[in-house]
Amino acid sequence: MSEHLTGTIKNHIGFITLDRPKALNALSLDMIRALTALLREWQASSDVFAVVIRSSSQRAFCAGGDIRFFYDVGTAGPAAGSALLEDFFTEEYALNHLIHHYSKPYIALMDGIVMGGGMGISQGGAHSQLRIVTDKTAMAMPEVHIGLFPDVGGGYFLSRLPGKLGLWLGLTGQTIAAADALYAGLADLFVPSAALPELLAMLETEPMTSGRQIAEKIRRFAAPYLAKAHPENSMLAHQRTQIDRHFSHDSIAAIMASLAGDSSDFADKSLDAMRRGSPLLLCVTLEQLRRGAALPVADCLRMERVMIRRSFEGTEVLEGIRARVIEKDNAPRWAPADLAEVSPEHVSAYFVDAWPDYAHPLRDLG
Repeated sequence: MSEHLTGTIKNHIGFITLDRPKALNALSLDMIRALTALLREWQASSDVFAVVIRSSSQRAFCAGGDIRFFYDVGTAGPAAGSALLEDFFTEEYALNHLIHHYSKPYIALMDGIVMGGGMGISQGGAHSQLRIVTDKTAMAMPEVHIGLFPDVGGGYFLSRLPGKLGLWLGLTGQTIAAADALYAGLADLFVPSAALPELLAMLETEPMTSGRQIAEKIRRFAAPYLAKAHPENSMLAHQRTQIDRHFSHDSIAAIMASLAGDSSDFADKSLDAMRRGSPLLLCVTLEQLRRGAALPVADCLRMERVMIRRSFEGTEVLEGIRARVIEKDNAPRWAPADLAEVSPEHVSAYFVDAWPDYAHPLRDLG
């Protein structure tokens, strides 16, 4: 187990608590390994009918991966822990795949900040997954702002959102609330943050006979609250026509030109957000989501594992983390610095296989 993650079984439910509040539950390699071990153990246990994952803090469910660790390892040289960086992403993406195909109900209580790696451990799930948002939910995939792309399966789940919502989320990195998440299909239910203790008490005490019954009880508990965050009232619902129009263009330059021609506050904010991102990674993300739309989740994760290797061979992600997180000068020196300087060769380099198929670290994903 990790010191920042605990797991207990109560009433035939496996409860996982992320407990790294000072780092907003940013995932460490130890946390990824502990979470993977618990999920594998509980998937094989006849005593566990469902899994609930939550945070010990209302401030954040999970704000992503441990990007300070990425920076420290990435700047220390090849002999100073790069193998741990490779392990981190291989094991994180394998965990994302496990969750996506989990054979029991997997219930994510997405209270507070949910970003990056937090999306990876809450999205997906083929068997009665329930993604629960609250009035404190702040959800985003802001990787382009640190010179990265929306990984952890983002190429899969963002590319499958209605219309161009996935492109808007991935290219702007903007934060959305509960109603927006429900409208976009990134959440299933709404429960006020203040009602979560009551929900948990119900799960811990009421008789449970199956995973299906657990999921149904949660749905009934949440039903009275839907009006408080109805998806039809979301900002994205009101801006959907604009999003689909602007983000239907074939290139980042055309998308930004289209936004620049729209004087609305929404278009201005979207354009400003894109301008904060790495010009190169904006183009890479556009290509990632196009490719991901035609791939099953395992192939998306394998593609993203290659992209991560290529990312840390370059300078964008380390420069982005330096500027946004380490030194916080918010003045990243992107290379190329201008969108017009980004070539097709710059973009395609992120998708060049790093391993033969038989040696890919995620070759065994089904």
